Amino acid sequence: MTNLKIGVILANLGTPDSPSPKDISRYLWQFLTDPRVVDLPRCKWYPLLKAIILPLRSKRVAKNYRSIWTEQGSPLMVFTEQQKQGLIDFFRQQQLDVEIEIGMTYGNPSMPSAVQKLMDKKVEHIIVLPLYPQYSSSTTGAVFDSFAEALKQQRGIVPFDFIHSYPLNQNYISALIDSCKARLKADEFLLFSFHGIPLRYENTGDYYRTHCQQTAAAVAQGLGLNEKQWGLTFQSRFGKEEWLQPYTDEFLSNAAAQGIKKVAVICPGFAVDCLETLEEIAEENKDYFISNGGESYQYIPALNASPAHIETLGRLVINQMAKMKCNNCSSPNIAIIPTITVPTSNNLSSRCH
Repeated sequence: MTNLKIGVILANLGTPDSPSPKDISRYLWQFLTDPRVVDLPRCKWYPLLKAIILPLRSKRVAKNYRSIWTEQGSPLMVFTEQQKQGLIDFFRQQQLDVEIEIGMTYGNPSMPSAVQKLMDKKVEHIIVLPLYPQYSSSTTGAVFDSFAEALKQQRGIVPFDFIHSYPLNQNYISALIDSCKARLKADEFLLFSFHGIPLRYENTGDYYRTHCQQTAAAVAQGLGLNEKQWGLTFQSRFGKEEWLQPYTDEFLSNAAAQGIKKVAVICPGFAVDCLETLEEIAEENKDYFISNGGESYQYIPALNASPAHIETLGRLVINQMAKMKCNNCSSPNIAIIPTITVPTSNNLSSRCH
């Protein structure tokens, strides 16, 4: 496919070094001072963040992290390391010369460290793979910013590519469908919960909601679900301004009253399980549902380092390598894995069954 030595950066949000309030405060400062995440004027936001929000939030978040922390460390980091090893094995089987490094937007291992490690390994081309199937300025955009900042530290920049998004990638959709088929019961309502963003971001150009709708619709279609058997919501909001709706916690609190007694929740926007899935969805939102009349509740895990997910990520990189080959020769015989095209209904964004 290519004779170049390729370096791949698996990019994700990041995680604190430990569940201690001190490490969490350090991590949250880096996260919440990124204008991609919070774009309030610094002169107003920084004093509020430092004096009030971090001292209070760090202690509460520390408790939540402790509830999911493992002997190996943060679940997000543990699963991402497993993905790295899975991809190393995948490319070895494909007999491709590919180096893999992890680069977090916030925390460690950092994006600059990932770039430096690849440069030390003498890679000739870098492919950045943000582990966000659906584009958002606050996630994928932040990865791009972080990567660009890391390049400023390099005198000799090698060519690079950036995998923008893959909400309808065939391997990805098939992996989600198979995961649901293995766990979803016939009488369960399937709820797709995606991380939210402020509505203001959408109003100024972020098309994240559309990508979420496309993914959910494709999976529901593949499962043969009708419109009364599934729904789409958004989680993890904070602050007082309006975020994308319907809100996951409000939906689950009211679901039983609407006749939905059994629920399975899947979070397709998360490439690995983390605080927002293992604590917020699997524990906190389960309590909302059960305490308000729900009868049964299950969280369908993220794809993590499953063979189907490793195949998905590996093929995304191979597709990008094939495009590199096409750009440098006239050969039309490179096979690119297709994506599924699903019409998006205008009422999906407000659907709350």
